[in-house]
Amino acid sequence: LDELLSELLKDRAYFAASGGGVTASGGEPTLQASFVARLFDRLQAEGVHTALDTSGACSLASLESILPHTDLVLYDLKLMDDVQHRRVTGQGIQRILNNLDAIADLIRQNDRHIRLWIRTPLIPGITDQVANLEAIGIYLSQNLDGWVERWELCAFNNLCRDKYRRLGIPWAFEDTPLMDQSALDCCEAAAKTSPFGPERISVTGAAKVE
Repeated sequence: LDELLSELLKDRAYFAASGGGVTASGGEPTLQASFVARLFDRLQAEGVHTALDTSGACSLASLESILPHTDLVLYDLKLMDDVQHRRVTGQGIQRILNNLDAIADLIRQNDRHIRLWIRTPLIPGITDQVANLEAIGIYLSQNLDGWVERWELCAFNNLCRDKYRRLGIPWAFEDTPLMDQSALDCCEAAAKTSPFGPERISVTGAAKVE
């Protein structure tokens, strides 16, 4: 922990100038919850902003150990249909939704100490469907309205393709191209037809160059 903290604090001036900080991502950072909690505690003591990037597919205890030391949560919502979610990710959606509700409760109790962003990776033919995006927006509006600061639609990217190749692991999206701008625009429009505030919805990432 001391070694990592020392390395991270070398960029303190950059964090201050950019308004950024340290994000624990992965993989899944909650699988190392104790370490992440202690790291975030030390970083906050040094005045460094902390962000947790999580799928939410973890124990509530793991989240509860990290959240008191977290400034921003980046939380994935991929698919709202439980059958599809199980088929694509290998597990159901309910635990993820329960954990998200628990985070919202913590924010309510602590008067917005933690900021919450929702992220939906746009996977062609999987998560980019109009019905799925509308369902996510409805859920956010009905269950978390006022507590979600931002909903990001993250454009599909294939930067991990070479990693899969080097590891000798097949990747189902090996030949899937980047989404073009019109496809991203359609996803944004679908999300904005939901009851969730359109001013808090944005598309991030690169589109295919035509």
